[in-house]
Amino acid sequence: MSQYVLETNNLGISFGGLKAAQDVNIKIKKNQIYGLVGPNGAGKTTIFNMLTGVYQPTTGTFYLCGEELKGKSQETINHKGIARTFQNIRLFNNMSVIRNVMVGLSNLPEYKCGFFTSILRLPKHFKVEKQMRKKAKEILEIFDLLEERNNLSCNLPYGKQRKLEIARALATNPKLLLLDEPAAGMNPNETEDLMKTIRLIRDKFDMTILLIEHDMKFVSGLCDEITVLNFGTVLVQGETNKALNDPEVIRAYIGG
Repeated sequence: MSQYVLETNNLGISFGGLKAAQDVNIKIKKNQIYGLVGPNGAGKTTIFNMLTGVYQPTTGTFYLCGEELKGKSQETINHKGIARTFQNIRLFNNMSVIRNVMVGLSNLPEYKCGFFTSILRLPKHFKVEKQMRKKAKEILEIFDLLEERNNLSCNLPYGKQRKLEIARALATNPKLLLLDEPAAGMNPNETEDLMKTIRLIRDKFDMTILLIEHDMKFVSGLCDEITVLNFGTVLVQGETNKALNDPEVIRAYIGG
């Protein structure tokens, strides 16, 4: 078993002649909250897309707990243990809050029902649904969303929609949780609440988290280590506050 939950080895991708990311080497240990930061267009979401099978790397590879996942489908990568959220919230807007979480749970083997069991509404179908609903309530309680469980997800305030998307990703029982700008659009109180929630997820679920974020106060208050990208390449890596104060990083953000 590898000592790293995630390890990338010279990971890169080109679109035609454009190198969107190249020679990206990241090592994340179990239970770390790790940040991926950099100016707009630095290649951060491109890396997330490679790690989740949306894009296939053109160079290098990556490993989850020592298992190579390059070339695998999005579904396979999710089943192996990588789940993500998106910059733009992608909830099932016309489903209830609890149903959104149950969609995540439905990927797990223990909640699978055969086609005929479900279509004929056999007793096992109702038993499994009851188990899923119970588990979904447990997850929603962690995110302080239990009282909202029967509301449509589209009727939640913005901050709670963000938390619901994280709850749904967590429901797939990942080993590595990828959060793409989780604090985007949040007010200071919502951001502070989200920081507490992410720490709780790490501690309660023994979770390893990789996040993209532009709010440097959020990053410095939450991340153990970071990788700073610029134009698709690694600029600086290491302990968060030290890396953020590196002259090269300051130049990348403010010019000069």
